[in-house]
Amino acid sequence: MKEPFVHIANLNLQYAGIPILQDLNWQIVKGEHWVIGGKSGTGKTTLAKIIAGQEKANGDVSINFNKNSNSPAQAYYVSNWYQFTNLEGERNFYYQQRYNKHQQNDTLTVYADLVHFGEKHNLAFDQAEPLLLQLGFDNCRNTQLIELSSGEHKKLQLIQALWLRPQLLIVDEPFTGLDKASRANLLEIFDDIAEKGTTLLLITNDKDLPTAINCYAEIQNGQLLQMASADSFSKDTERQQKPLPYFLQELPKVSSNIMVELKDVSVRYGEKEVLKNVSWTVKAGEKWLLQGPNGSGKSTLLSLLTGDHPQAYTANIWLFGQKRGTGESIWDIKEKIGIISPELHWYFDKNATVWHSVASGFYDSIGWFIDVKHEERKKIEQLLDFFDLLPDKNKILHTLPLGKQRLALLARTIIKNPQLLILDEPCQGLDRAQTVHFNAVVDELCNYGKTLIYVGHYESQLPDCINHRLILEKGEVVDCETVREPIKQ
Repeated sequence: MKEPFVHIANLNLQYAGIPILQDLNWQIVKGEHWVIGGKSGTGKTTLAKIIAGQEKANGDVSINFNKNSNSPAQAYYVSNWYQFTNLEGERNFYYQQRYNKHQQNDTLTVYADLVHFGEKHNLAFDQAEPLLLQLGFDNCRNTQLIELSSGEHKKLQLIQALWLRPQLLIVDEPFTGLDKASRANLLEIFDDIAEKGTTLLLITNDKDLPTAINCYAEIQNGQLLQMASADSFSKDTERQQKPLPYFLQELPKVSSNIMVELKDVSVRYGEKEVLKNVSWTVKAGEKWLLQGPNGSGKSTLLSLLTGDHPQAYTANIWLFGQKRGTGESIWDIKEKIGIISPELHWYFDKNATVWHSVASGFYDSIGWFIDVKHEERKKIEQLLDFFDLLPDKNKILHTLPLGKQRLALLARTIIKNPQLLILDEPCQGLDRAQTVHFNAVVDELCNYGKTLIYVGHYESQLPDCINHRLILEKGEVVDCETVREPIKQ
C-alpha cells in the first residue's frame, strides 16, 4: 500500500462551542486529485485552511513532501477572496476607492505584486508569462490591485498559485467570477500541473471539473465521507416556495420611462481607456443581461449608474429622466436602485449582524448606522423569513456560510422595493439549488414592474425574465439585442 501523501487523524474543531470537525480521518495518496463539495457550512473551507497550516485544530495533520521534487514542498491555499493590502500593509479600503484615481496609488500594480511574489518564492517571471496569456490577464499588468474586479482578483491568485506549482494545491471555489473562456483554460492548466506532479484539492460544487479529478468527498456531521462522483454530493434542503412579502408585490414608483441612457460615454485612466463610446438605453420594465469577459468594463459601467464613479458627473448619462451632475445627490440616485456585487460584499461592514445588514438597505450604507422605523422593522422580519434567515438574524454576517451571506445581502438589495435592480453576479457563492431559488425570486419580483440589469457569466444560471442583452468587450459594445426566448444553454 502506498504511503499517504497527506495523513489526517482525529481532527477536531469547534466554533463558539459548536462542533465543526469531529474525529475527522482522511488520507490522500499520490496520484489522487480530490474535490470536496456538499452542503454549505459543513466545514469545507475550514478543513482546507487547516491542511494549509492557516488554521489550528486538535488532531494530527502530516504531509509527506517529496524532498527530491522540483516543486516547492508546500501546501498552498487559494482563498475565495484575495486579501491584498495597501503599501503600508493595511486593508483599510472603502467601496468607491477603486474608481477614485486620486486614491488608487495606495496599492501595488499587478506586475509589482507578481514580481514581489516571484522574489519571495524564487521564481522566474518568464514562467508566469504563459499563465497571464492563458487566463486573459496580460493587459492588467499596470493595473492597481484596488482597481481589479472580483474575477480579476481570482485570476491573480490563480496565476500566483499555478506559477508556484506547489506539491499540494488547494483552491477554494476556483471558478468564482471567471468568464467562460477563462474557466475552460483553467481546467487545462489544472490538468497540466496535475500531470507534472502537483496534487489538486478543489473546494467546489461545480460539475465542470479537471479530468485529473478522480476522488470526491464531502463533510457530514464533522467527518469526511468519500463519494462516488460530484453528482453524489449532498444538496442543501430546497426552500419551500413562499409568497413574496406584501411590500414587494407593489409596483415601484417609476419616475421616468427611461431608467438609464448613456450617449457615447468613455472612461479613461491616463492612457488606459476602460469604456469607449458606450451608448445604451434601458427603458422602464426591461430586463437586461450585461455580459463580457473579465476586464471588459462591466463593473465600471455599473459604477457610473450607481454614482460610485467620479467620472459619472462629466459624462452624458441620464438616470431616471435626469442628467447626471444637474443637482441630484448620490443619495437621490441610490434611493431608486437596489444593488449587489462581489465588491460590495467584500467591503461590507465586518461587524454587522444579518439583521443590521438587511436593514442597511433602507439607507444604502455599508452596514447599519440609523434606527429604522416600525414599518421598516416589519419588512425586515418578513424578508428574513422569506429567505429562511430568521434563525441567523442576530449572528455576525461574515461568520455565516458564504451562501447565507449572499442571501442576506440579496435581501438587503430588495428591501426598499427599488425601481431598478442591479444584480452583479448575485449568485456568486450560492450552490445550484440556491441559485435556482433566487433566480425564481428575481423572476417573481420582475412580474411587479421592476427594471433589471443582471450580470452573470453562467448562461445556464440566469432568470427567465431577461429579454435584452448588452455585451462588452475591451470597453466597447459588441452586441446589443432584444432576446425573445430565455437565454439558456
